Amino acid sequence: MTYGRTFAAWRDAAPDWDAYTRHAFVEGMRDGTLPRADFLAYLVQDYLFLIHFSRAWALAVVKAGDLDEMRACSATVHALLDHEMSLHVQTCASAGIDVDALTRTPEAITNIAYTRYVMDAGLSGDFLDLLAALMPCVLGYGEIGTRLAGDCAPDTPYRDWIETYAGAEYQDACTKAGQLLDSALVKRLGDHPETSPRWTALQERFATATRLEVAFWSLGRA
Repeated sequence: MTYGRTFAAWRDAAPDWDAYTRHAFVEGMRDGTLPRADFLAYLVQDYLFLIHFSRAWALAVVKAGDLDEMRACSATVHALLDHEMSLHVQTCASAGIDVDALTRTPEAITNIAYTRYVMDAGLSGDFLDLLAALMPCVLGYGEIGTRLAGDCAPDTPYRDWIETYAGAEYQDACTKAGQLLDSALVKRLGDHPETSPRWTALQERFATATRLEVAFWSLGRA
């Protein structure tokens, strides 16, 4: 599984990548031991997260440099608002949590820290800064979904969540996101972006967003 050369390099350099993709919360979904209450607490906060994440991808449309980049980011906004969030709504509804209850839930401090970090990356930086902050969520969930789909317990109650992120539609979105990242770097930094003075700073943005992902899993284990 690969989502592009930039992702591979930044993933390998991120100190907390395994802590994120192999977090105890993730492993609990894999083997089915995660308490349902913990999963629902996470899912409610993730619903709120995706609202802000959609806004960040909408900002990427503004920050984009050409129509191809604008179309790619716009398609991601559509996928988040009209597809990924539906899983959260359906799962929460089955537990008696309707959309009004979802939207009335206060954002956790960890949620605020992460979503505002991503938005600030885009507002204070450029398209590359924003992509670097967005990618750990997009591509990390793709990696997690793929691994869990091939290794989860047959009776895990979290199969719907796993199949969403392991599914062809989400994996295609990950491939396109990785291609967008590679292309955007080449357009702005040249054919060998890793030699640019900006490479390290962008890699650090990716690593910071990864650390925030690690903390986000703990929202469901309070």
